[in-house]
Amino acid sequence: MINGNAADGVPAGPLRRLVGAVAFAAEKHRHQRRKDAEASPYINHPIALADVLANEGGIDDEVVLVAAILHDTVEDTETTGDELVRLFGAAVAGVVLEVTDDKSLPKAERKRRQIEHAPALSDRAKLVKLADKICNLRDIAARPPADWSTQRRREYFRWAKAVVDGLRGIHPPLESLFDAIHDRGPGGI
Repeated sequence: MINGNAADGVPAGPLRRLVGAVAFAAEKHRHQRRKDAEASPYINHPIALADVLANEGGIDDEVVLVAAILHDTVEDTETTGDELVRLFGAAVAGVVLEVTDDKSLPKAERKRRQIEHAPALSDRAKLVKLADKICNLRDIAARPPADWSTQRRREYFRWAKAVVDGLRGIHPPLESLFDAIHDRGPGGI
């Protein structure tokens, strides 16, 4: 070990790996903001996923929690899968890549593929995807993107439900949490 890191670059120990992932994601997302009126720091989103999984879902699988923190790094930054393998291991990188959209495709095609591929995801990737949809619905309900109409918020809720329907059976309590948020609707509308 060198400076507390394993020789392969993966931080040793679950707590170190999780904190390393937070620091890595914070650096990668440092210039990104959410689309809400306050332009919240983007890093709040992956931290919220890990919080939902750990504290609301009781998930203590290190790979799932680290992947939740890193889930948007390949999709939304210059991070590569090889970089994640080197820094966080193949298992974490694999989950992140499973939940990463191909940004070269049109948005409608990416959304269609999420629905189509949801049932085939690994269990770990399903948990990350489920937490992502829970957090997105919460954000859209409480702090919607400033330029989203009521109709667009409703459409997102419907689409998110179609994705989550393909994840069913992975974690009933988190699925029930999603359903409760979904059923309240976007922003009480």
